[in-house]
Amino acid sequence: MSAPNIVPVILSGGTGSRLWPLSRESHPKQFWPLLSPMTMVQETARRAMGPGFAPPVVVVGEGHRFLVAEQLREAGIAEPQIILEPEGRNSAPAIAVAALLIAEAQPDAVLWIMAADAAISDVPALHAALELAAQAARGGRIVTFGMRPTEPQTGFGYIELGEPIADMPGVRLVQSFTEKPDLATAERLSTDGGHVWNSGMFVATASTLIAELREHAPAVLTAARAALEGAARDLDFIRLGAEAFREAPAISIDYAVMERTRHAAVVPADLGWSDVGSWDALWQTAPKDAAGNVVQGPVEMLDSTGSYVRSEGILTAVLGLQDVVVVVTDDAVLAMPRSRAQDVKRVVERLKARGAKQAVEHRRMYRPWGHYEGLIMGDRFQVKQIVVMPGGRLSLQKHHHRAEHWVVVKGTARVQRDAESLLLSENQSVYLPLGCIHRLENPGMIPLALIEVQVGSYLGEDDIVRLEDTYGRS
Repeated sequence: MSAPNIVPVILSGGTGSRLWPLSRESHPKQFWPLLSPMTMVQETARRAMGPGFAPPVVVVGEGHRFLVAEQLREAGIAEPQIILEPEGRNSAPAIAVAALLIAEAQPDAVLWIMAADAAISDVPALHAALELAAQAARGGRIVTFGMRPTEPQTGFGYIELGEPIADMPGVRLVQSFTEKPDLATAERLSTDGGHVWNSGMFVATASTLIAELREHAPAVLTAARAALEGAARDLDFIRLGAEAFREAPAISIDYAVMERTRHAAVVPADLGWSDVGSWDALWQTAPKDAAGNVVQGPVEMLDSTGSYVRSEGILTAVLGLQDVVVVVTDDAVLAMPRSRAQDVKRVVERLKARGAKQAVEHRRMYRPWGHYEGLIMGDRFQVKQIVVMPGGRLSLQKHHHRAEHWVVVKGTARVQRDAESLLLSENQSVYLPLGCIHRLENPGMIPLALIEVQVGSYLGEDDIVRLEDTYGRS
């Protein structure tokens, strides 16, 4: 990029429930590698790194703060500012906070706002479109990118193209917005030549965004300002004032500003864009074999065509099926016609209604120190694998309802048990009786892996009394 620095603003608050059972609230789709060895948030951040780009501002829910920080570090993203939302309030409050934060130092900085979970195959075309959008943004416009429709889509918003803007080749006025039309309308809009899909990316200066929020969504701006003024620095994170942020109306930037402003503009472009919002969309985006199948993981296909089959570990065989989706994780299986991909959200809602934890949690749960994974659950006992990264340490804690046995299978463990300090190596174990104060730490240079056997009358994760925590958890 030849222009002064553009500040990427990455919104990473979605849960991607239409990609269940892979995407769940505990580990949403943006943190999974769906189209390449990199996760979606890593791909998004790397599109906006290098000359011309400032370090990104990432807005994420508190529960995913360490996950996003670690994935950005792995992707080589230096010095990100990570804003923690106390709860999701849609995109307008998140964008308002980011604009206010950036405006403290650079009110005329150009913000490139994007979701963390979209796919773009033509990055040079993206940067060319961004160059046009940035020029328009410096002229006071709020610019979105319009994707040329390839089919009638009822899950996307549409933008009606207005007149070209003088002295800004490639940039058009926005005539109107149509949000998620019915099929008949989508068929008309996708073929009339005057409409494009709304990509959900926006480019504007911080000062322009703040001025338009002040005019069209003052309650959003007021709450965002109060939340930022009440924010605290927590390790590498900006923790927003919770009560103030919850006062913000839950509204998208489209409804709050874009459909009301007089300064909306659009850059039509062909970027190989997909919102990867469903398994069918993922099938359409991913490379296919000669039979039109997309296959990932240990899968055996026979006499099957036009299908998406993914296994996260269990050998999966598909015989004689056409145009289906089969997704296998270690605790759930989804099988359906590709044409029903938009209905997965209904399955998740039903599972939530009956309290099935598979709706929201994976067996592997990530923590700032590493992860744990449930292996066996029985009557009054549970077996887990715990992996602690080098230098990681669990909270100083105790339990009211369970005792624990730890067996080290890899690495070195430092264990505090009441007044004792123990150093354990492979094949050594320790018993933690009910009520004892304990802590686990990895002092070594390789990941620590141990097997934990819990025994007691109640084995829920909420039976943890934290007395001290390196990561600021209560």
